[in-house]
Amino acid sequence: MWRTLTALAAGYLIDSVQAADSQEYTWKNVVTGGGGGFTPGIVFNPSAKGVAYARTDIGGAYRLNSDDTWTPLMDWANNSNWHDWGIDAIATDPVDTDRVYVAVGMYTNDWDPNDGSILRSTDQGDTWEETKLPFKVGGNMPGRGVGERLAVDPNDNSILYFGARSGNGLWKSTDYGATWSNVTAFKWTGTYFQDSSSTYTSDPVGIAWVTFDSTSGSSGSPTPRIFVGVVDTGESVFVSEDAGETWAWVSGEPSYGFLPHKGVLSPSEHTLYISYSNGAGPYDGTNGTVHKYNITSGTWTDISPTSMADTYYGYGGLAIDLQVPGTVMVAALNCWWPDELIWRSKDSGTTWSPIWAWNGYPSINYYYSYDISNAPWLQDDTSTDEFPVRVGWMVEALAIDPFDSDHWLYGTGATIYGGHDLQNWDSSHNVTIESLAVGIEEMAVLGLITPPGGPALLSAVGDDGGFYHTSLTTAPSQYYHTPTYGSTNGIDYAGNNPANIVRSGSSDSDPTLALSSSFGESWYADYAASSSTATGQVALSADADTILLMNSDGAYRSKSSATLSAVSSLPSGAVIASDKANNSYFYGASGSSFYLSSDTAETFTVTATLGSSTTANAIRAHPSLAGDVWVSTDTGLFHSTNYGKSFTQIGSGCTEGWSFGFGKPASDSDYPVLFGFFTVDGVTGLFKTEDQGVNWQIISDAEHGFGAASANVVNGDLQNYGRVFVGTNGRGIFYGDPSGSLPSATATASSASSTAVKTSTSTSTSKVGTSTTISSTKSTATTITTSSIKSTTLTTTTKSSSSTTSTTSTATGTASAYGQCGGSGYTGATQCPSGWTCTYENEYYSQCLAG
Repeated sequence: MWRTLTALAAGYLIDSVQAADSQEYTWKNVVTGGGGGFTPGIVFNPSAKGVAYARTDIGGAYRLNSDDTWTPLMDWANNSNWHDWGIDAIATDPVDTDRVYVAVGMYTNDWDPNDGSILRSTDQGDTWEETKLPFKVGGNMPGRGVGERLAVDPNDNSILYFGARSGNGLWKSTDYGATWSNVTAFKWTGTYFQDSSSTYTSDPVGIAWVTFDSTSGSSGSPTPRIFVGVVDTGESVFVSEDAGETWAWVSGEPSYGFLPHKGVLSPSEHTLYISYSNGAGPYDGTNGTVHKYNITSGTWTDISPTSMADTYYGYGGLAIDLQVPGTVMVAALNCWWPDELIWRSKDSGTTWSPIWAWNGYPSINYYYSYDISNAPWLQDDTSTDEFPVRVGWMVEALAIDPFDSDHWLYGTGATIYGGHDLQNWDSSHNVTIESLAVGIEEMAVLGLITPPGGPALLSAVGDDGGFYHTSLTTAPSQYYHTPTYGSTNGIDYAGNNPANIVRSGSSDSDPTLALSSSFGESWYADYAASSSTATGQVALSADADTILLMNSDGAYRSKSSATLSAVSSLPSGAVIASDKANNSYFYGASGSSFYLSSDTAETFTVTATLGSSTTANAIRAHPSLAGDVWVSTDTGLFHSTNYGKSFTQIGSGCTEGWSFGFGKPASDSDYPVLFGFFTVDGVTGLFKTEDQGVNWQIISDAEHGFGAASANVVNGDLQNYGRVFVGTNGRGIFYGDPSGSLPSATATASSASSTAVKTSTSTSTSKVGTSTTISSTKSTATTITTSSIKSTTLTTTTKSSSSTTSTTSTATGTASAYGQCGGSGYTGATQCPSGWTCTYENEYYSQCLAG
């Protein structure tokens, strides 16, 4: 979906520093009701009624509630462990049904600098412990819908297997996921990759799934028979008959060059069902088969609903009904036209019935009714397409409740669908498809504005366009239309005429700029752009007559809807903004340079240097005061009151900043509240200041970390004091309201020193010296271990039994809040931020805690 990288400041300003206090906030999701992203995995526990989980590719894992809503399980992920929102596999324990496991990590290329982990929970995901892996995990990589590649032994639940990516093979744990060893006897690591065009597509997808044959063993002993599917176009399904000691290819597997996406056991039939596609997914696949393997006879049978000659899709989602043997369902991985296909069989795949069927083109028989009352925007009411897409796309997750044959769920690229009348498929061949994703908010948010006098919120969203939010607690009826954009990349309002809005988004046929004079309730295309104009940030002049667009080709300007023209005096990639009170002024920043235009963005000149900054991250202009402008950079926060002709760097320990915005002040005579993601006193989080950076309050907390600071967008509510909106990269939009009192000021404007940017500023850095020795061993398996950790803190130490590390730490830097500050073998910072204490947990782990 979206690439996310973070960076921490290397040095700190030597100013009079005051420790930031915390203010308690109540956090809720802005409701869209439909999820808004890809759900590649859904698993039901086979032994406990009502226990089920969903995994997303960039938004963490969720637990199903009895009312069909979902509870997010990983909102604690913060700037230090943001990649824990990438879930590449999930497993629920069939014996101790409160146990659940996830494999976390976002990317296997350099977009994610960190190795992956296995997280384990003994309370259905309320709290977690972590084991770091010695390789990366790719929750948002190609092939993320195959699986599940993580599985619990149903006869001895202390045993788990995990199939890795990138040629790292098969891994095993015998202690409930606390430690892991490579299964060296399993030689097939998976060599298939999507293509060689980039590091994202050229990494091998690896092992697809692990399936235990529960009937082959007895309770209390390791299950002898284990099947493993590998993402390879040749031999791809393997079996062990001796609990993983030896492995062999399953003889007779059909060889069509397809990849095994799912391997599902029907215990009562003694049969393994497998869906195949010629692509790894989730977007591709033009052919495939469905096969079943009779374990007793060793016979393979092609049970594909459509012959290969007539197939233009691969197969993905696959499910069996544990209560009704022989009942099987399978989904096309992607049937892009006219709509997604799902089939159901009552006779083990001998015959199939589809969710829809042609009745002589262009007539279609639809064997379902469609209920999207939870998220009406899932259907475009303005669409003139011949065939509406309702069933979905990218269907890799498909599951039937093992305790309720009427209850089914499946994941798509936009939501979770399902229903509670599935057996009507067999009796009347008509079911109700419902959107059942309430509680899942997975959108990647690219912009948020709250124009005075307008709706509660306007959002710009990747993949889902964006919304006019009349309510924060009710799903919008539609996303933006006329024109309709797949993604909206930028949005802004005119300061003097806030009903006037501009947005920039992607379209195959319409201009990529759109305008509104009704606060975004209705739109019309701006033909200053064409459908081929690249999208990006936008800034709208205070009187709404001039648009500044910054896209991948550089800066462009349009006045009075004239055709966009290049602005050569503003560098490509600069962050931009318009003055909200003076129509003539626009702002830009790139590196350490600040750019000013006083002629409605026709020309820009460098007017100031932003200290030693190398990256400018955001510009925000005061919502009503001309010439008052702020810039966040990789060295802190800068403020100008003269249109950016000179700046003051804010002291008070603020050393780095990303997205920020203004909210309504406590009284009309006060300066607006500034909210944003900053590093203050060595702590990176969501902060607010009500006195222009003299005193700071951290308002993120241990339960709400909001993922990567650099990936988020922030804006205050200009109509409600104290309210702030946070748009995340995978967990939708949050809004927060203060539930605790504002801490008393601990600094004054004179004591919280700020620095004029033309004054040299001292910095101090810390260095870590380490001495490491690796001893050779004769072990044929690499084993990793971890210590127990706090539930909401996912920073751990890792040691390997195949190497010995002797480290002497000389670190003098400052650890982050809730970060690690000590432990055996630890080499990082040992000091905690002011107001935080390094607290001993065990010999391997000490942690910075408040107090």
